[in-house]
Amino acid sequence: MNKLFGLALLMVGMLLAVGAGANFRYYSADRQASFDVVSDDNELIDLTALQPYVTYDAGKLYVDISQYNLNHPTGGGNGMSPNTTYVFEEMFQVSNELWENNNTEYPICVTIKTQHDDVLIFAGTYDSPIAGPAHNINFTVTHGNPIPIGMIFDNTNSTTGSYQFQMSIEAVAGECTGGPQ
Repeated sequence: MNKLFGLALLMVGMLLAVGAGANFRYYSADRQASFDVVSDDNELIDLTALQPYVTYDAGKLYVDISQYNLNHPTGGGNGMSPNTTYVFEEMFQVSNELWENNNTEYPICVTIKTQHDDVLIFAGTYDSPIAGPAHNINFTVTHGNPIPIGMIFDNTNSTTGSYQFQMSIEAVAGECTGGPQ
């Protein structure tokens, strides 16, 4: 009987010890997305980071809007807040500098797709976009005329303001015809 009483007392003590640590005082959210940039012998586009929130390293394009970003501007905030919408113009640019033959210019059709309901993209400026804002856009890039890409993060009804998503960027030779613009 003493063994059962001792075992029950031990279990109650363990429950109290575990329950006492349930007061959370720290929360960390990851606000980073990365995009693999696959090189090949027929590259048509060049991606260049334009904002300190975007970096290009080891074949990946990273978007990190948190205070943990090493390029985060001093006094630039702590990331995104819930129940807000953020518009970032000129996050990165797409250029047609890599595909040139004897000074003849070839246009390329670029398609960008996001895989998240609350992340939109646009080409050009927000007030006068070439394409978008939408989840899937395509646009033509000519040699020597880079196109800036902006992003919209809609945190309406969000409790964390944190995203993990993928975005694909594809280019084919020629001007865009049909599809999303």
